[in-house]
Amino acid sequence: MGRDTTGLQKLRARRTQPSSTNPYIFLLVKIYRFLARRAACPFNKVVLHRLMMSRTNLPPMTLSRIALNMKGREDKICVVVGSVTDDTRLAEVPKLKVAALRFTETARARILKAGGECMTLDQLAMVAPKGSNTVLLRGKRSARTVYKHFGAPGVPGSHARPYIPTEGQTGRKHERGRGRRAGKAWKVKA
Repeated sequence: MGRDTTGLQKLRARRTQPSSTNPYIFLLVKIYRFLARRAACPFNKVVLHRLMMSRTNLPPMTLSRIALNMKGREDKICVVVGSVTDDTRLAEVPKLKVAALRFTETARARILKAGGECMTLDQLAMVAPKGSNTVLLRGKRSARTVYKHFGAPGVPGSHARPYIPTEGQTGRKHERGRGRRAGKAWKVKA
């Protein structure tokens, strides 16, 4: 007798509720759950899925990145399920229509000053319930500082940043423990 493995694919864990306790996000999940069920288009399913993601999987997006991605698509609405932050390196902000979870004060002020529009995601659901004429963007997940530390520092070919504070501590023992030494059957995948 073997094991019945037909239903094992269904055991994959998926979030059914957001981990946030913010009531606004709960309302958004209600709206987009309804739209994902009733309006047959993948846009609403993607937005619903992103609303339930953890904070590390919802990185912020800067105005410069949005302006770069929206070049030639000025008539469309940019959708970011996350924060929109200001970028002082961007001299002139083009006229943009942006829908996002939240905006920083300076980002909102610069978009409005350029003649653009800042929308919430529930306003977007009224304007474009099927996601027509929208561009869905998201920030770079690996921009967090923790990603710089992944890998083994001190190993040839590795650019991982060490956690130790000073440059002088690069001896035999520092960040070269078990599981990080070639003599212990460990190899950097370069």
